[in-house]
Amino acid sequence: MEIEIYGDVVCPWCYIGKHRLEQALASYDGEVTVRYRPFQLDPSPVPEPVPLVEALSAKFGGPANARQMVARVTEAAAGAGLRLDYDRAIAANTFDAHRLIAYATERGRASEMVDALYQAHFVGGIDIGSRDALAELAVQVGLDGADARRYLDSDEGTKTVAAELAKARDLGISSVPTFVLAGKYGISGAQEPQTLLAALAEVERLESGKD
Repeated sequence: MEIEIYGDVVCPWCYIGKHRLEQALASYDGEVTVRYRPFQLDPSPVPEPVPLVEALSAKFGGPANARQMVARVTEAAAGAGLRLDYDRAIAANTFDAHRLIAYATERGRASEMVDALYQAHFVGGIDIGSRDALAELAVQVGLDGADARRYLDSDEGTKTVAAELAKARDLGISSVPTFVLAGKYGISGAQEPQTLLAALAEVERLESGKD
């Protein structure tokens, strides 16, 4: 079964959702291929790095609202065994990060690359809108940093990512993570592992034509 994950690497719920899916798949007997599809929570350019909490404050009505939202998602992440450090996180446009995921996918390192990007953004305080930083992250997952930087400085992957972002809009995806199972069954949100397992079993049943 193919599982497509539409998500953004600055989305904490996408980070949690990926982790919960991996927990579910650890208990799943079927064969699964996971593909990472791009989505941008905010496609606006970020000309200069700014602290993420500052950017969230401007977007969601002030520091108090931002801190409340951050506390809620940080607690949810901790419950899933993940750490988020919003005091270090930097706001970033993620288009190039999605291009880097496409580059890593071609070289069999997609999951590792996505994890490295989440870690860099949410724990490392790294500006994942920076091509220098992205090339360094490529090295961390065993890829050629110089080649990754060459790729990012070219137009490679640009049309592919833009087309997949457009596809997400055409599918009506407006929140992430969204999981698409077997190309046609959608699940939205960072669902618990048992919920995902039940969905996998149901899709397997439907696809096999069993009653």
